[in-house]
Amino acid sequence: MKRSKIAFLGMLVSLLLLLPIAVARPTWDRVPTAFVHGAVITIDGEQYYFAGPGSAPNAVDIPGHVWLQTGPDRFLGKHYNVGPFIPSLGNYVPTWWASQEPDGALLFNVEGIIAPWSPEIAEQMASDGFVHYHEFVSVKTGNAHPTLVPWLKHTASSFFFFDSTPMPQFAHYVSPGVDYEFMPNYLKPYNP
Repeated sequence: MKRSKIAFLGMLVSLLLLLPIAVARPTWDRVPTAFVHGAVITIDGEQYYFAGPGSAPNAVDIPGHVWLQTGPDRFLGKHYNVGPFIPSLGNYVPTWWASQEPDGALLFNVEGIIAPWSPEIAEQMASDGFVHYHEFVSVKTGNAHPTLVPWLKHTASSFFFFDSTPMPQFAHYVSPGVDYEFMPNYLKPYNP
């Protein structure tokens, strides 16, 4: 009986010591190693970046985003509260997306699908939570992909106010779950 109490107390102490580590909110300085900022996405044998100024020196990417390509037309991402890299600062702009949230905090998990834009595809994507598309730019030429876009679904795990420094017209309160208000541009035809 005494050994089982000691074993139970030892297990309880171990759990209490590990709990803060397990529930710590992911941050920009602790990005999972499989995810890359400035990732190169391969489409039909050609290499592309996500268009944007990036959050690190010489990175072409959407500020605060990291990516993992999981298939020929699929990828996962993480969206952190980090802005573009500013050479005069020697760092990125802090709290770029949500000014009331901690700098570098994880705001969204992102799911992406590579597909063309058409009114029918846009409606289907939006109904599945992919309300925002972005642009790919060629690693070789810097030109936008002629037909394909990354459709993005942003899923939040907490409540916060998304100020959206680059596009304040899209500011809104976010609740846990799929954010159907995340910079919705699905009805805007893609025109590279």
